[in-house]
Amino acid sequence: MRTIFVILFLSPLMLMQQAFGKDDFFEVIVADPYLEMHTGPAVGYPITHIIERDKKIKILKRKTDWFKIRTQKNKEGWVHISELSQTLTLDGKKTAFRNYTIEDFRKRKWEIGLLSGNFEGAASLTILGNYYLAPTLSSEVSFTQAIGNFSSSLMANVRLTAHPFPEWRVSPFFALGAGIIDTSPSGTLVQTIDRQDPIANFSLGANIYLTKRFILRMEYNQYKVFTSRNDNEEVAEWKAGIVAFF
Repeated sequence: MRTIFVILFLSPLMLMQQAFGKDDFFEVIVADPYLEMHTGPAVGYPITHIIERDKKIKILKRKTDWFKIRTQKNKEGWVHISELSQTLTLDGKKTAFRNYTIEDFRKRKWEIGLLSGNFEGAASLTILGNYYLAPTLSSEVSFTQAIGNFSSSLMANVRLTAHPFPEWRVSPFFALGAGIIDTSPSGTLVQTIDRQDPIANFSLGANIYLTKRFILRMEYNQYKVFTSRNDNEEVAEWKAGIVAFF
């Protein structure tokens, strides 16, 4: 299960990196009298070049409201979205640059997130993927690693999540799910063996829309671990993190 966990844990991170680092690589024509090109994606960076009207530029990358561009003379720099609002496509149409708003948050279909927290006294890290079947219902897959002083756990969960008020900026949710947990001792002080047990869980939490494509997610999870012994275990987890939506 450890090998599978590593593969599944890293794959969403690679997808997230591609989602936020993807280059656009399309050309536009400057329609304003000029554009100011900065050395970095902020007003505080110095202006290194002025691009005149009717010149072509290539959009390389976006970082929040700043775009990295390349001129016809292969000079590269950063321009704010406000300065690109009047640029034209090569066929003479006005260029539309996407600005994500709370309306996109309400209509989102996919989420990828990274959360950290406390799993019954152990530090936990979770990667998750979420798909919205309807505005009020989503299906989720998550993978968690918890490392404590005496044992470590790898956990995989699937669950259905209800969002009763998806239009709210602070949107509460609750979920029911099931999965499997693999528990291993951290050292020789604890004489236990590795074990795998099925689990069920109930969750309460809230998604808080921050800005652009980002959500702050906070949640509480209550797990029931069905052990091979006569006594089952109940484990609590608190966690929070950043989620990106698409």
